Amino acid sequence: MLEIEKKLHSQGYRFIAGVDEAGRGPLAGPVCAAAVILPDDVVIDGINDSKKLTEKKREQLFDVICEKAIAYSVEFASPDVIDEINIRQATSLAMHNAVKNLDVCADFVIVDGNDRIPFDIPYEYIIKGDAKAQAIAAASILAKVSRDRLMVELDKEYPQYGFAKHKGYGTKAHCEAIQQFGVLPVHRKTFMTAKVLGK
Repeated sequence: MLEIEKKLHSQGYRFIAGVDEAGRGPLAGPVCAAAVILPDDVVIDGINDSKKLTEKKREQLFDVICEKAIAYSVEFASPDVIDEINIRQATSLAMHNAVKNLDVCADFVIVDGNDRIPFDIPYEYIIKGDAKAQAIAAASILAKVSRDRLMVELDKEYPQYGFAKHKGYGTKAHCEAIQQFGVLPVHRKTFMTAKVLGK
């Protein structure tokens, strides 16, 4: 998983930030993005695309990544922002803010996905990058764990919606809760289709 980073290091780039997001698809909660710069000689055992790891393993790796990273940053874009500028733009905003708020300035950015929204520094979007680059995989874990933790906190505020279990995704139980109890401020209004609302 270091092939991409090694190639960039050989080209003279020192601080390569891996960037990924979590939470593009849910009906509720923010989208979260993380940026991570790892030392070029560090290999973190067990790191992979966050979706392929258990929750327990992600939590363990979260602490290891934060400890070993040269710099990391986690940023959110709220449901209101998602509704205002759409999920693609909101995801990009969170990603750009994560890179901008790193304690160490990145000189190259590698981003999971196939988007083409530019960064102010050299960058490359990599399809399935979270399975190809350690820094992107690390970012995917930080983003996923950070967002999941936030959704567990929202579950305490709105226990009848089951956020701790489904993390805001459009499960049958979540849609039924929306139909029974209504739309919350933490829901993405533009995601409230007739099917979700049971109409």
